[in-house]
Amino acid sequence: MLHQRAKALAHYGAGVVHEFGEESKESLEEFYQAAKADPDNEDLLIEVTGRLVEGRQLNRALELLEPKALREEASGVLAARLGFVYSQLGRSTNAIAANLVALRKQPRSLQATQNLYVNYLQTHQPEAALKALDDAAALADASPEFLISLAELYSNYELQFPAWRESLRAKQLDILHRAAKSSPLAPQAQMKLGDGLNLLGDKDGARAAFLELVKSQRVPPSLMALARTKLADAMLRSNDRAGAAEQLKEIVKEDPSNATANFFLGQIALEKQEWAEAAEYLKKVLVFNPQLEQAYYDLARAQIGAKDNAGAIETLEAARGKYSSNFVIEFLTGTAHNGMKNFAEAIRHFTRAEIVAGATNDKRLGSGFYFQFGATLERNGNRDEAEKYFEKCLALAPGDAEAMNYLGYMWAEQGIKLDQARDLIERALKTEPDNEAFLDSMGWVLFKLNQPEPALEYLLKAVAKSEQPDATLYDHLGDIHAALKQIEKAQEAWTKSLGIETNDVVKKKLEGVAAPSTK
Repeated sequence: MLHQRAKALAHYGAGVVHEFGEESKESLEEFYQAAKADPDNEDLLIEVTGRLVEGRQLNRALELLEPKALREEASGVLAARLGFVYSQLGRSTNAIAANLVALRKQPRSLQATQNLYVNYLQTHQPEAALKALDDAAALADASPEFLISLAELYSNYELQFPAWRESLRAKQLDILHRAAKSSPLAPQAQMKLGDGLNLLGDKDGARAAFLELVKSQRVPPSLMALARTKLADAMLRSNDRAGAAEQLKEIVKEDPSNATANFFLGQIALEKQEWAEAAEYLKKVLVFNPQLEQAYYDLARAQIGAKDNAGAIETLEAARGKYSSNFVIEFLTGTAHNGMKNFAEAIRHFTRAEIVAGATNDKRLGSGFYFQFGATLERNGNRDEAEKYFEKCLALAPGDAEAMNYLGYMWAEQGIKLDQARDLIERALKTEPDNEAFLDSMGWVLFKLNQPEPALEYLLKAVAKSEQPDATLYDHLGDIHAALKQIEKAQEAWTKSLGIETNDVVKKKLEGVAAPSTK
């Protein structure tokens, strides 16, 4: 016995020496001879056969395992190793038998459970494979790591047999909730738990799992950033923008070059319409990851929101140089030019956007696009064309109050289609009865219809509802008072209009009514 052990140790030591010398063939030979010299040493047998499996010397591993692994005194670990080797050699029937022995001895053996599951699938026995998982799930006091891995096997089965999806997902959730009750888990297991719950749609559970991980003092720095990213993602999915931002800012504090964290912080700021802050985050994204196409478009949106239209055009030109022209580039470029009152240039880019979207069946060519295009055409004086685009907008979104009001007001300004204009504005007001712009439009169309008295009522409501003094409202109010021969009130309204914004037309109106009183 002592002679056998001494011989085994000598071979094992030689194997280690060869391993250090990166002589894999020689080292495996020595390890094999070590196990041959002391075949009753189970720990040695397990280690050596593991090395042989890694070295793809499966027949040698089988030679060592077969005489020992299925003996009554052998452990379930050894039987599971034999089952794995049988499986690798394509001997599925033997593999199943060995893994069943392993599970009889050690029911909570993850290796044996995984092996048996794979064996049954390989031999086209899906019902038996599922039963193997169900038997494992029924075990009491299973470790959380075992349960988490078992949930992954159920997920694998679901992918292969989609008809079982609903019932298997319920089982997976039950298993993961059992695992979650064991605390604390190893960091990697806790990460897998959160990922599994997230995949199954349990947002609250995933959030709790990732939060537990972030709070843990045992998480290595290399894993902490990933944990915070996953927690932030879970918080975003549950609409906790503030919580997500807190985690992302911690990531950026530790690693300012983290493009993912900066990108999500930019997204959160965009949603809150904090344009300047969003732009700063997104600029950092493009410094650290200039290949992230979406960041160019989001940065341009932030710059447009911050009234930095020139900056947005520069950003979009950089995107145009990297990517082929597309709807988003052309639309945002048009929007930026629109903000700079370069209406002709805006129209040129909106036209390109429409052509590109039409050619690619882009679903973004919708009511919002047609509204924006129509408004730009109207500002450029192309009112006939603008009318067509507002009608396209309303064909897609019949209840769009802004579009109804814009088109109705445009007609009223031109003094055309006044009855149709009034109908559109009435519909808009039913949607938003306190909207001062809609109230002003109704007053103005009634004025154009020579109905100054009801027009006055709407203008007074519009002025009362307006949060900020508006030059156009007071100009219209002055015109209506003048039509009602209320000259002093007209003067007062036009004076207020000029106090807000200089306008030569309003100035002439005021001078016209003031002249007779100075004679």
